[in-house]
Amino acid sequence: MQLTAFDLTRISAGWWAVTPVRFGVVCAVTTAFAALGYLIRGVSRSGAVAGAAVCFALFAAAGPGAFAALFSVFVVTWLATRMGHSRKLRLGTAEGGAGRTATQVFANLGIASGCALLYASLGAKAFLLAMTAALAEAAADTVSSEFGQAFSDRARLITTFATVPAGTDGGITLAGTAAGVAAAAVVGLSCTLTSLVPMRWLWVGVTCGVLGMLLDSYLGARFERRERLNNDAVNFIGTAAAAALAGVFLGV
Repeated sequence: MQLTAFDLTRISAGWWAVTPVRFGVVCAVTTAFAALGYLIRGVSRSGAVAGAAVCFALFAAAGPGAFAALFSVFVVTWLATRMGHSRKLRLGTAEGGAGRTATQVFANLGIASGCALLYASLGAKAFLLAMTAALAEAAADTVSSEFGQAFSDRARLITTFATVPAGTDGGITLAGTAAGVAAAAVVGLSCTLTSLVPMRWLWVGVTCGVLGMLLDSYLGARFERRERLNNDAVNFIGTAAAAALAGVFLGV
């Protein structure tokens, strides 16, 4: 007997989209989310395709709570990139008008979607916490950088604390760091309020997201400034580190 796509998804109990109705909901939400991102210039065409893939993986594997977390990342980062836009244009650090590309989307969200797929396949709740941490890091890193550039003229290198212009790779500001922590908390709360992860895990997801953000800055100062790593690689490592640290905190 040949198995259908829905039969195959039912084999893995962790999948949320196990019925035709749920599968249809996931497809509809994914399409709308990708279209919204493109229409408001949050992502380019390739970024919209990548965003759709990420959205589908998160929603189909982990359910509405995962989509809510993804949407919270999208909202806080989109608002942060628009904050002080004219100032960022003068500094030459403003994000391109076409939005994020596919490689940028996967660099920031690929680890989170991978964690969701692992949860669906293996059923271990630890992967949901790792996903939360990765999403928190992606939000914290973007918001801290954008907020710092919008409201600070100077930054401090995280490695030496030398004063550098705002927007310098590896440069951090007090305002930007505080905003990054707040963004991580927003994402963490979205995961707990939708019962994706228990409230007792909230501090783990947020803390790991913030630590990943700081690692991102360190890699930016040590390697990106010297052109040994590009921004996408730094972002990917930051989210991967946040997810791995979540496992360490749980003793996995």
